[in-house]
Amino acid sequence: MQFSFTFLGHSTFLFRTSTGKRVIVDPWLETNPACPPDVRRGRVIAELDLMLLTHGHRDHTADAVGLARATGAQVLAPYELAVWLKEKGLKRVSGMNPGGTLAVAGMTITMVPAIHSSSIEEDGAPRYAGVAAGYVVKFEHGLTVYYAGDTALFGDMRLIGELYRPQIAFLPIGDHFTMGPEQAAKACEWLGVQQVVPMHYGTFPVLTGTPAKLRELVGSRVQVLELKPGETAS
Repeated sequence: MQFSFTFLGHSTFLFRTSTGKRVIVDPWLETNPACPPDVRRGRVIAELDLMLLTHGHRDHTADAVGLARATGAQVLAPYELAVWLKEKGLKRVSGMNPGGTLAVAGMTITMVPAIHSSSIEEDGAPRYAGVAAGYVVKFEHGLTVYYAGDTALFGDMRLIGELYRPQIAFLPIGDHFTMGPEQAAKACEWLGVQQVVPMHYGTFPVLTGTPAKLRELVGSRVQVLELKPGETAS
C-alpha cells in the first residue's frame, strides 16, 4: 500500500500509512468552511486507527470526541487535554508532554514544543487544556514528518531538524494567530526539510498568509506542496 496524506482544510490531515493505518491530525470537519462537503457529512472517515491532537482550540478538536467514539481510534494529546477527553468518556487516550515519545501502530511519535495558547470552551468559558504542541512522526516505511500545529517561529526548530531529520514539514502560514510565510520560510531553513506543506491559512479573512508568498521566499530550496482541501499527495 502506498503512503499518502489528504488535506481536509485548515489544519486537518488524514494520513494513510504504507501498512494501511489511518491517522488523522487535528480533526475539524463538520463546521470547517474549508472542509470538503462529503467529508463534513462523514462519508469519508469511517475508520481510524490513531488521532493526534496538538492543542484544545475548536478549529483543531471540534470533531475529536465524536470521531474517536465512532471509530475507536487511539488518541494522543497534551496531558491536560487528554484528561478532558477522558472526562468525555473516551478510553483509548494517551496524555503526553513535549519531549515524550511513544511507539504506536508501527510508528514512532514524539511530541515537540509549540508556542501557542490552548483551551477548551465549556459553559461559555475557556478551560486550560495544557501546553500546545507539535509532533514528529516516523512512519513504518521510514519517512519522518514534522507537524508543527499552531505555533510561532522558535529557535528550537533547529534542534528538531538536527535530532529528527524530518523530510516534510507541515507548517502554519496564516499569520495573526501563528507564524506567517516569512517565519515559515525561516523554519524550513532551520528544519532542513525538502518539502513543506502550508496549512492554517485562508480559512478566515484574518489569516492572510499565502502559499505563493512562501514559495517566493523559499525559492528552489524547498518544494512547497500546496494542496486544495480534498486533495491527496503521495
